[in-house]
Amino acid sequence: MTSANPFPSLPDVPLFELTSQSFQDGETLHPAQRSGRLHAGGTDDSPQLSWNGAPAGTGSFAVTVFDPDAPGAGGFWHWAVVNIPADVTSLPEGAGAEDGPQLPPSAVQLKNDAGFSGYVGAAPPPGHGRHRYVVTVYALDVDELKAGSRPEGLEAQLAKHLLGQATLTGIYSR
Repeated sequence: MTSANPFPSLPDVPLFELTSQSFQDGETLHPAQRSGRLHAGGTDDSPQLSWNGAPAGTGSFAVTVFDPDAPGAGGFWHWAVVNIPADVTSLPEGAGAEDGPQLPPSAVQLKNDAGFSGYVGAAPPPGHGRHRYVVTVYALDVDELKAGSRPEGLEAQLAKHLLGQATLTGIYSR
């Protein structure tokens, strides 16, 4: 099994708390967090997320959802959003809709590996086994991150500005 960390060069930083009403850490993702676009019987709703205990000096947050168990090199990016203001400590289920109406106005969604800016749900290949869907919230020391357009390009910017992080992992197989 490959590492669940999509950004291995990030520094060690303090951890803070991340919870979800959509799933519990280590448990199977509900149909809402599975993909309809990729024919996994879901509705492509990003999970509800709440976090607290971020380090002092946090200027903004970024959120990613990554499947390190996807076939091929590099895993699969399901969602990445940056420039969430420091006073926002939760996102409702479905905030990752393609047009992002439930996200703060400053937030920017990057293009996922399904080819659009927004959340795409879990959709491991049938018979491929258990996949991990790693949700990470990053606390950053800047209000705005110059992120580029793809999640894999975040590493250099996160490394410069990371203060803390929080992680939950959902599971799904079909």
